[in-house]
Amino acid sequence: MHARSHGAYGAPRVHAVLRREGRGCGRRRIARLMRQAKLSGRCHRRRTRTTIADPHAGRRPDLLQRTFTPSAGLNARWCGDITYIATGEGWLYLATVIDIASRKVVGWATADHLRTSLVVDALTTACRSRRPGRGLIFHADRGCQYTSREFAQVAASFGVRLSTGRTGVCWDNALAESFFATLKRELGAGRQHVWPSRAVAHSAIFEFIEGWFNVHRLHSSLGYRSPTEYEAALTA
Repeated sequence: MHARSHGAYGAPRVHAVLRREGRGCGRRRIARLMRQAKLSGRCHRRRTRTTIADPHAGRRPDLLQRTFTPSAGLNARWCGDITYIATGEGWLYLATVIDIASRKVVGWATADHLRTSLVVDALTTACRSRRPGRGLIFHADRGCQYTSREFAQVAASFGVRLSTGRTGVCWDNALAESFFATLKRELGAGRQHVWPSRAVAHSAIFEFIEGWFNVHRLHSSLGYRSPTEYEAALTA
């Protein structure tokens, strides 16, 4: 189980997988055996912020108020953010859109720049693939990309209501921050890792999101189910 998770799972998730497969064993025993085998999950690392607030941007309300529990239905509340990945060609920037109900990454985009088109592409991909009803909330921080007129116009065209947290308060967008911490921890894209090129990094991100995170990775907040499995249960 540890190897299948690319070394990411610690004792709690290994225990959850084994229980799902009908193998009875205690969590303490798993933790002890993993220590003996020198196996451990990957721990959190702090990340550097990439969005810069625009002091001239108009204020938008915080429509979430840190409510990131998966209580609302699908396509009711989304959140997003931007992070960076080191490559031999320079930074590769990643923008994401996450459905708060299922933790599924429903849209994402990469680029070699931090222009507004990066976040526009991520939101457009999400809206075209999910086709949400009008009134969906998209929450982000107060970075200039998210508070720009161009982004507001694209959001309005899809009937999306925009919400922003406070400047420099990571907890106001905790779910998006948590995803990036998971990606860098489990993908091995931390401070010391440099991908040989942007194309290689993009491929690795694609495999992580579409081949692992959305489909197979277990989330404790979803009752140790994957986002795809959780969504299937909601729509059954």
